[in-house]
Order: sequence, then structure tokens, then C-alpha cells
Amino acid sequence: MRKILIAAFLFIFLTPALAQASVVYVAQIKGEITPYTYDQFDRYISEAERANANAIIILLDTPGGRADAMQNIIERIKSAEVPVITYIYPPGGMAASAGTYIALGSHLIAMAPGTSIGACRPILGYSQNGSIIEAPPKVVNFYVSYIKSLAKASGRNETMVGKFITEDLAIDPEEALNSGVIEVIANDVNDLLEKAHGMKTKVPVRGEYVALDLKDAEIRYLEPSLKDRVIPYLTDPAVAYVLLTLGIWALVLGFLSPGWHVPETVGAIMIVLAIIGLGYFGYRSAGLLLIVLAVIFFIAEALTPTFGLFTVAGFITFVLGSIMLFGGGSEVDYLVSREVYSQIRLIIVTIGALLALFFAFGMAAVIRARRRKAQTGKEEMIGLIGEVVEPLSPEGMIRARGELWRARSKDGKSIGIGEKVRIVGMEGLKLIVVREKEKYPKEEGRMR
Repeated sequence: MRKILIAAFLFIFLTPALAQASVVYVAQIKGEITPYTYDQFDRYISEAERANANAIIILLDTPGGRADAMQNIIERIKSAEVPVITYIYPPGGMAASAGTYIALGSHLIAMAPGTSIGACRPILGYSQNGSIIEAPPKVVNFYVSYIKSLAKASGRNETMVGKFITEDLAIDPEEALNSGVIEVIANDVNDLLEKAHGMKTKVPVRGEYVALDLKDAEIRYLEPSLKDRVIPYLTDPAVAYVLLTLGIWALVLGFLSPGWHVPETVGAIMIVLAIIGLGYFGYRSAGLLLIVLAVIFFIAEALTPTFGLFTVAGFITFVLGSIMLFGGGSEVDYLVSREVYSQIRLIIVTIGALLALFFAFGMAAVIRARRRKAQTGKEEMIGLIGEVVEPLSPEGMIRARGELWRARSKDGKSIGIGEKVRIVGMEGLKLIVVREKEKYPKEEGRMR
């Protein structure tokens, strides 16, 4: 009897602890496929892996993008330790071009009503008149083979996906489901969890096909970081091109109107953002590029003081570059952990402010001191303030630098005892002065 009671006790109190609730992560990928998109996929999948989630759902809406980033994303999905479900969402969204390949590389594909998939014929770009530059046959043949291999590996319709390239075909959810390209049509995430529960993955997870356990799963949404929200705008080809064009115009305007410095500053920032937006850099490289630009701004402020313009520009670009360099705070976002990143943000801002102050005031003062010509003898008297001790009518005596000097009023007017005068010139040992508050041309201070 005692053994039975102990067994019952252990069953009642230990079973809940041993049981693990189902968890599904949901993240959104929207816009052009770029190296930054791979960073997002990697971060989101890694978050789900660390939590040992039952699956991660990627809400995908993309017109396509870069082939190298697409292939890296597919490889990351294949190596994922949790099932990756690509859900083409919301209604009106699409998985075109590179997005189609990514979907076909996923463990399960779902589509929302009103979405589309396909139309992924490779192109080389666009000509000056806006017409498409077609890819040569060998490039087309390669991607036909590649997309069919993805379909074959997942047991999906090879013939249909081949037409996505050869005929530039795009299909709706119903046709995609009936032709065996996708597995689920779902109105929303909850509907997807209900319909996909119990299905087996189309691609192995850790070497084996897994039955999805999604019933009554807790849904955890992964919110995009600030840079994840900004990057889709920068990576829009139209936005990147406009930034590049306006940046060049601003630089030209700045060179044609020297001394203002605003156009050059804004233009340089626009060009760097355009280069980042065109996808030639990952987060880390883009961060380094912005930090280099910040240093250039700081040095420019020291060499050509602009009343803080270059300092402000340098501070902003330094902080942005540092944030991109160290990442968005997740464990896989490059250099530091979430905890360290939360602490390092204050350090980034502090160091940026100290650098700005140093170059704006300290370094600028040193450079100005080196440029200043040494002034001795008579030259150092120019600009000094003195006090009249004997009325100037127009000649008299003043005290300057603790010494008595013979002085003459420049304009010939009388200046009374106790009035302050400014030395503007010398005739031998006689000082030429004006009342302190009087304005006079700078050239009047030259030696005669």
C-alpha cells in the first residue's frame, strides 16, 4: 500500500513538471530578399531552436530578391533543428521569385486566401529604359534544375514548379494545393495550427521526418528589431536608387557652394545608406562603414569647424553604426549576447558623445592653435583693451597690459578718462585706438 501511495504521489506531482507545453514561434519577413533577410531568418530560427519550439512559422510576403541570399536562407532552413513552416501571408501577399524557392525549401508550405506563388524566372536586371535584361539560357537552366531539385527533395510537384521559371507561371492557393505545390490553405495562424497538426514535414528535421504537434500550442510572436523595420525601406530598390541619386546631387551642390557644408554632409549619409540598401554589406560591414563615416565627420569638424554640423552628423552615424555592428540584442546577432547588448547601448551613446565633444572642441582647439601665427612685440598689442588715463584730444595716455602708452584717437574725436578703448594699430610707439564698442574693419588692425 505504501508503494502505491508513493507511486501515485510521484505521478501526480512529477508528471506536470515532466510535461512540456507546445510552443510555436511566429515571425514576419516582408520585402526584398537581401543579405539582411538571411540575418532575420537566422535570428528567428535560432530563437525557436533555443526554446526547443515545436515549430516556427515564417509569415512571408516578398516579390523576390538576391539569389545568393535566397540560397543561404534555404541552407539555414535545412539545418534548422525545428520545423520551419513558410506561410504566405497576409491576403494579397506573395512569394514570388526568390520567395518561391525559399518556400519550397521549407518543411511545410501554407498560403492565405488571395495570395500567390511562382513567377521566378531569373533576370540579370533592368536596362536604362526599364526593360528586363533576360538571363542567358545556361542561367535559366541552372535555376530550373535547382527549383526542381527542391521540389523533388520535398515530394512536391516538379513539373509545376518548373513552369514557374520556363513559363513565368504564378498560381493561387487553390491551384497550388491541388497541384501538390503546397500543403495547407489557412485563413490565419490559428487556422494553420489546427490544419497542420499531425502532418509530417516534407523535409527532414535533424535527419528524420517529424509529425507536427501543434494542438493547443502557445503562440509566441517574434517582434522585429528597429533595424529590421528600417532595412526593408532601405533595401527597396526604388528607395535605394533615389537615395543614391539625391546623395550625388547633394555632394555636387556642396562642392559648388563651399563653406555651407550641409549638402556634403547629407549627401554622404544618403550615399552610404543607398550602398547599404543595395545589399552590398551585411549588418556588421554596414556598421563598420557607418563608423568610418562618423570618424570622417569628426575629423572634418576639427579641421573645418561648422558650428556642430559635422559633430551631430558624426554622432548619429557613429551610434547607428555601432548598433548595427553589435546587432539587435539576440544571442545570435553577431558579437554579443542580449544581456551585454542591453548594457552596451549606453556605452555606445556615451562614447559617441565623448568622441563628438573631443573632435568638436579639443581637437579643433589644438589644430587652431597650431595654425595660429606667433605674435610678439607690437603685433600682440593689436586687439587689446585699454583704459584712458589722460584724455585723448585726440592724443593722450592709456593703460594697457599694466603699462602706460601714448595713444591717439583714430577718428580724431575726444575720449574721456576712464573710457575703454581698443587698440587697432600703431605708429612707432604710439597706439591708435577706438572706443571699445565702435565697429571697425578688420584691415584697420594691420601694422603701418
